[in-house]
Amino acid sequence: MSELRGIIDKYWEQVKEHRFWLHQHPEPSGQEKETSAYVAQVLRDMGLEPTEHVGGYGVTALIQGAGPGKCVGLRADMDALQLTESTGLACTSLNPGMAHSCGHDTHTAMLLGAAYVLNELKDTFNGTVKLIFQPSEENAADSGAKKMIADGVLQNPTVDAVFGQHVWPTFPVGKIGVRSGPMMAASDRFFITVKGKSSHGGSSPEEGIDAIMIASYVVAALQSIVARNVSPLKSTVISIGTIRGGTRYNVVADEVVLEGTCRNLDLNVRDTMPGRIENIIKGVTEGMGGSYEFRYVPGYSPTVNDPEMYEIVRDSIVDILGEDGLIIPEYSSLGGEDFSFYSKEVPCAFFWLGCHDESKPLYPIHHGSFAPAEEALPVGMEVMVSSALKFLAK
Repeated sequence: MSELRGIIDKYWEQVKEHRFWLHQHPEPSGQEKETSAYVAQVLRDMGLEPTEHVGGYGVTALIQGAGPGKCVGLRADMDALQLTESTGLACTSLNPGMAHSCGHDTHTAMLLGAAYVLNELKDTFNGTVKLIFQPSEENAADSGAKKMIADGVLQNPTVDAVFGQHVWPTFPVGKIGVRSGPMMAASDRFFITVKGKSSHGGSSPEEGIDAIMIASYVVAALQSIVARNVSPLKSTVISIGTIRGGTRYNVVADEVVLEGTCRNLDLNVRDTMPGRIENIIKGVTEGMGGSYEFRYVPGYSPTVNDPEMYEIVRDSIVDILGEDGLIIPEYSSLGGEDFSFYSKEVPCAFFWLGCHDESKPLYPIHHGSFAPAEEALPVGMEVMVSSALKFLAK
């Protein structure tokens, strides 16, 4: 462990410089052109041979150990969010309306840091490390993980396991959360169009079919699925996030469009959701004289930690931070994460890296003021490197 810390310290200034640049140059999902080129150049400067344009703007590189063995993947996501940054950091975004408010700049910087360390240690281990710099994590409809997998990221050589992490503001620096089994939820999206008939809202409302009223009942009725059709022991959320309809204050609306998300941890429950949601929509709209269109878009699967990979990460955390640094969350998060697609293909483990400086205000992920504490990065690097080495040594 002390050897790892010494090597991390050796490269720490470079890692900070990479994080600074990445934070200043956020790019949206599927458009990570500059980020991808930057990462590839850093890898070349290490003496590695990156492969670019994997599943879009994805970048991979191999670190070959001293002899043959297994292959372990280490993954970081690279995309940013379309919102305005308000952190006040010296490295504040230079791209208007774009910000690394989910911390993917830190994930990328930490994986570059882990690459420095593993590249220096390559004569001390057998097997191969595959570095996976992934685009488009934030776009459930166009997942970068899914596209990289389709483009062969888990082959040539065959990847036997993958480790990943996410900065986690509800944990302070020096604490890391990981659990066996479901870690994060399936994240699906749905679209509803309620159709009615326009009329004058003041003088002749009876001649219309009020799409706004129908939509209101649909929103309320959908909650009966969670309350009465799913076991209280199986976490499920159905939320309507947007509703758009109507053209004028005194006109009965003929159309309302709703968009929402459905989250759950159980694949059997997940499979029932499209049918249950549509049955509610159909019953309410047709019962009130309207009609509807419905589209359900499956997004991320549940992120599930393999028991053996969980033990490797847990042991690494305890080695580095002690028992006090390990948090085993009682509950999974209902947040979505496209790391889930790797966990469907090979044994994986995903952990939450505490990143909150307790002397500063706490801001959640996706808030314009979210800024992970820099002190968390060496910890995340060390756990990633340690987990990779433990896996290759098994």
